[in-house]
Amino acid sequence: MVGKRHASEEISAKLAQANELAAKGKTQREISKALGVSIMTYHRWKKMPESSEPVGGRRGEADGRPLGSSDASSVDTIKRLELENAQLRRLVTDMLLEKLKYEEELRARQGTRLRRPDSG
Repeated sequence: MVGKRHASEEISAKLAQANELAAKGKTQREISKALGVSIMTYHRWKKMPESSEPVGGRRGEADGRPLGSSDASSVDTIKRLELENAQLRRLVTDMLLEKLKYEEELRARQGTRLRRPDSG
């Protein structure tokens, strides 16, 4: 089933309306229902790159500042996330090593069960 195609101006208007509804504390389901689109369409619109949106769109701006502006809080956030990412990578690596160890033990146990002494 082919859905309705929305013009970029209409998408911009609906995203602006969605931002207002989100600021009022509405859920994504309520927002998408108010816009008359599915939740997936709403998410796809939100993820659209800035270049594909019409001029005057709100993508790429937060609190009136351009997205790439560097201030202390964003640098701190990036450093904190990089540290957390490194910790999570170490955790996953440790878990994978532990999993491999258990698999080797299981293979060794199953191997001893299969090999029985010949009775003669």
